Amino acid sequence: MNRRIRRKLASEKRRIERRLDQAVRPNERGPVLRGNGIRYELAEKVAAIACGGIGAIHRMVKQLRLQAAIDDRVHLFKAHHPYFESDHVLNVAYNIVCGGRTLDDIEVRRNDRVFLDAIGAESIPDPTTAGDFCRRFHPEAINDLMDAINEVRMDVWRSQSPQFFAETARIDADGTLVTTDGECKEGMDISYKGDWGYHPLLVSFANTNEPLYIVNRSGNRTSHDGVVPYFDKAVALCRKAGFQDVLLRGDTDFSLTSEFDRWTDQGIRFVFGFNAVQKAVAWAESAPEAMYRELVERAEREIKTRRRTRPTKVKREIVRDRGYKNLKLRAQDVVEFDYRPTKCKRTYRMIAVRKNISVARGDVALFDEIRYFFYITNDRDLEPHEVVAEARHRCNQENLIQQLKTGIRALHAPVNTLVANWAYMVMASLAWSLKAWFGLRLPISPRWRSRHEAERQSILRMNFRTFQQRLVFVPAQIIHGARRLTYRLLGWTPSIALLLRFLHGT
Repeated sequence: MNRRIRRKLASEKRRIERRLDQAVRPNERGPVLRGNGIRYELAEKVAAIACGGIGAIHRMVKQLRLQAAIDDRVHLFKAHHPYFESDHVLNVAYNIVCGGRTLDDIEVRRNDRVFLDAIGAESIPDPTTAGDFCRRFHPEAINDLMDAINEVRMDVWRSQSPQFFAETARIDADGTLVTTDGECKEGMDISYKGDWGYHPLLVSFANTNEPLYIVNRSGNRTSHDGVVPYFDKAVALCRKAGFQDVLLRGDTDFSLTSEFDRWTDQGIRFVFGFNAVQKAVAWAESAPEAMYRELVERAEREIKTRRRTRPTKVKREIVRDRGYKNLKLRAQDVVEFDYRPTKCKRTYRMIAVRKNISVARGDVALFDEIRYFFYITNDRDLEPHEVVAEARHRCNQENLIQQLKTGIRALHAPVNTLVANWAYMVMASLAWSLKAWFGLRLPISPRWRSRHEAERQSILRMNFRTFQQRLVFVPAQIIHGARRLTYRLLGWTPSIALLLRFLHGT
């Protein structure tokens, strides 16, 4: 970022700070939201778009050669009239990045001349054509598309510092229900909850919260169904990128004991929840009290500000006042023992968490209840509380699933077949990966390393809507000239500095 841009950013920051400081004063003139005399005009020469951040995203896509990777692997057309496979994939992803919620929203950008100029396109596929493209896919082509995206993902990872690969690569897996009211959705079925729809599987990379593989399945399939090949592909992907240590995580449904010995032989660590089977519960109940230790839970980060006053827990007060049954955790203890599942030839560590739960009704304590939770691992070095922490941190994947469901609506069924909806899920989830890649490729200056690394982590953890509001929905004038496409930003916000640092470096 050159000195002139830095001075301009500093000037804009000073102007808004002065304005906000001066605004805090006694006011006798009435509401501050005035805006009298508003009128609209149609610009004759100035052409602008509201989502000016799409230029930075598109430039990143070109630099990463994502289009070439997709076109090299995915072959669905005999001839291109005029769109390539990558054009269709990016059309779906860009629609979401720019605020679209459904395939029909593509029509808004398709009829926006300035948007088309901004991404250098004569036209983009209309919503009907986008739906037809989804229906062209077959399972092998979808796997090819995910492999193409993951090839580019590896390039992004390889551009990171050595500390990135010094960490353990954590791979999470879980299933989620995607309900639909449609009557003619091929492949849908009734879930265990009684809802109609699909049950996609998500395998994700927990270090950066990126979706690696998505597999659409009928609504009546179990969570772990078909996960083993994708666990193996995710492990191979991480090792090929440069990670030496890989850890698989999942809930009780992913304790696939038939694979434990093979994963252990391959040097793959795992931590899974385990069902409270009678044999395990009997051992935990018979364990001497001296073997139990209090479960130590540590905060993920240190709070550097003063401790705040805890707010009143309204739900708890209502439950108590109305005499509902109330469960309160009194204590947590942990014990470990060796356990050999029936399908295994090896013995593994079983960590049992004993929870002492007080059952009350109103202000009257009824009785104490003991519940056991089990976790199985092949790691002999982790402390018991660290095993439990690994298993519980997998719950961060629930946030990713929720973002893919509601933030970008990738886990959605807009077309009429199981495979076509699977293709849409993969293409739409690319929008989330683009956000993650934006954060990973954000330059870090040695002078401001601490602050820049914190900004990178904030983007990786950021909700998609927040990312859009701060770094995509930036009004920009689009100017053509001298073989150059210029985005002239028409406003200033604190996040503009991040966008310009991404574009121009430190």
